[in-house]
Amino acid sequence: MENLISLVNKIQRACTALGDHGDESALPTLWDSLPAIAVVGGQSSGKSSVLESIVGKDFLPRGSGIVTRRPLVLQLHRVEENREWAEFMHLPRKRITDFAAVRKEIADETDRETGRSKAISSVPIHLSIYSPNVVNLTLIDLPGLTKVAIDGQPESIVQDIENMVRSYIEKPNCIILAISPANQDLATSDAIKISREVDPKGERTFGVLTKVDLMDKGTDAVDILEGKSYKLQYPWVGVVNRSQADINKNVDMIVARRKEREFWSSSPEYKHLAHRMGSEFLAKMMSKHLETVIKSRIPGLQSLINKTIVELESELSRLGKPVATDAGGKLYMIMEICRGFDQIFKEHLDGVRPGGDRIYGVFDNQLPAALKRLQFDKQLSMENVRKLITEADGYQPHLIAPEQGYRRLIESCLGSIRGPAEAAVDAVHGILKELVHKAISETAELRQYPTLRVEVANAASESLERMRDESKRATLQLVDMECGYLTVDFFRKLPQDVEKGGNPTHSIFDRYNDSYLRRIGSTVLSYVNLVCATLRNSIPKSIVYCQVRDAKRSLLDVFFTELGGKEAKALGKMLDEDPAIMQRRTNLGKRLELYRTAQSEIDAIAWSK
Repeated sequence: MENLISLVNKIQRACTALGDHGDESALPTLWDSLPAIAVVGGQSSGKSSVLESIVGKDFLPRGSGIVTRRPLVLQLHRVEENREWAEFMHLPRKRITDFAAVRKEIADETDRETGRSKAISSVPIHLSIYSPNVVNLTLIDLPGLTKVAIDGQPESIVQDIENMVRSYIEKPNCIILAISPANQDLATSDAIKISREVDPKGERTFGVLTKVDLMDKGTDAVDILEGKSYKLQYPWVGVVNRSQADINKNVDMIVARRKEREFWSSSPEYKHLAHRMGSEFLAKMMSKHLETVIKSRIPGLQSLINKTIVELESELSRLGKPVATDAGGKLYMIMEICRGFDQIFKEHLDGVRPGGDRIYGVFDNQLPAALKRLQFDKQLSMENVRKLITEADGYQPHLIAPEQGYRRLIESCLGSIRGPAEAAVDAVHGILKELVHKAISETAELRQYPTLRVEVANAASESLERMRDESKRATLQLVDMECGYLTVDFFRKLPQDVEKGGNPTHSIFDRYNDSYLRRIGSTVLSYVNLVCATLRNSIPKSIVYCQVRDAKRSLLDVFFTELGGKEAKALGKMLDEDPAIMQRRTNLGKRLELYRTAQSEIDAIAWSK
């Protein structure tokens, strides 16, 4: 059972080292879940004397006013070797054997945190005492409750101390050691009053009555110690501390304990209670009770720790990795983030993530529909056909067919295909830009670094614009190629009809009759439709080759080249993470370390059984 108290001691030390003091924050706290004994009492209630009696050493600062201004986490470790020493957590690996030096260090460390303003602080001092004369026990000594501020203290000090004490003892895992002097009315006891407020049934409260030997003659504390005046679930314990004269004479604690035992056993009023009175009994009782409470809390503590570790790891994962400090590390980090973005972008194009199918929609729906909507009525109207055909004859009419007229009609029709071709290029460009923005929003690290996010978005946008321009040039070139060369075989297969057209003996105004002109229009339309069918297949190939393929292969190549020439300062500006996020990550990392430490400590105890 003793290793259970040691277990909590180790976890408490880890809490203090890693900044978990149980105060309210946005981080999960392990401190509040650990069973602890908080020592509560008003000023001059004998609280310090009780603690020194339990330890068997003078080690606490004394004086007038508020002496304890920070919580003191006091861990007692029973050792077999016949020597005693103390260790402060803020002075690692330093053993102090002079307990007067311990008292001075408590006062000095308090001033380091609070200054000499006599203010209070919730940051605890962590002190471990090793001795063969103590039991394994952990106590938290809290500032004494007071009703009046002294010189040099703010008026709020009274309420500040009460709030601090309350923040400890209101936790369900806190065991309250309420110190009250017997020579004052129990109804006015600060410790009992505040304990009753947070623990009305007395299920977590142990009552300690001090200064029993200083009660007025003819009065005693039997009713209180027997639980008749104020009943608690656990029995009251009376303690007789050293007198001020004994303290001034530096009376040895061993002698003081013997005197205390003699008082209880020799007093007619109390000798029937002597077996459960005194500081030695109090220490043993509290140690045993603390062990019992810890044992009952272990399963719930394990569950809480495991759950919190998962939550902390999840949030740290969302926040991403911390920024590297050197130029090489920053460059590598930026490259890795960009590669992550690039991979997500490719997944959108390849169908692993949604969005790439919209490009196919341009090729399968938008482009064919646009080609189909092209109206050649104007180019192939009877008037336009007649005009171009007759003009093409020039001064000498064609003998067989008006070839130049055909060419001009075909070129006029094919030129209108440039519009749908350009529209297809622009539509794919728009989709690629949307997929870039989508990939950026889905890249967690880019959300972490706003400047880098803007830089990547601009670089990707510039690349897509270059690819769009190249794609538009290549795609329109396909249309121009169709205009520049007509497929001869198509026309060779057409039947020749001299009588319905091409009769050179007729007048220039009537040698091409309407029927023949309509046939020319129909022939041109057939050829144009053939070219549209060809371009319907070749335009998507050009767009994929110049835009989609290049976007997959080299979207950020120019950006990567520019990165190689940047210095550490410029790279650092790109990784301008929000300071609040940086601090949050640091705090989460410490808290995760704490919970993992606690997990390994508890597992070690579990496996040893």
